[in-house]
Amino acid sequence: MLSALDISTSGLVAQRIRMNTISSNLANISTTQNEAGEAKPYQPKYPVFETDDSIGANGAAGVRVAEVKTDETVEPRWKFEPGHPDAVKEGARKGWVAYPGVNMMVEFTDALEAARAYEANLGTMEISKDMIAQTLRILA
Repeated sequence: MLSALDISTSGLVAQRIRMNTISSNLANISTTQNEAGEAKPYQPKYPVFETDDSIGANGAAGVRVAEVKTDETVEPRWKFEPGHPDAVKEGARKGWVAYPGVNMMVEFTDALEAARAYEANLGTMEISKDMIAQTLRILA
């Protein structure tokens, strides 16, 4: 019975990390420089989930975040802003600024999905706690 709480807890932790990466992506939707100050747009990050066999029993398993990957394949959004300090100075894209290729609608949809998964895990925990309480009442 307690392993059900452990499994739900692992789901809560995983979804919290997912929400943190989503909020990081949304917070940096206009970031045109990297940490070194170079004119390179922010690259979105995404968590990679995997099963955690150390949590659970009888064939059930928890979940954990294996890593938070940076998606280097996303193309930046280009805007023509010749006065911007991070605008390309020469070449074919002169005057264009590279903004992160973060899709706000995808991020909002992922946030809703993560919130629903978080709520489902909380509901599972409440049901498990009620079952434990009922069991203790029966045994007492």
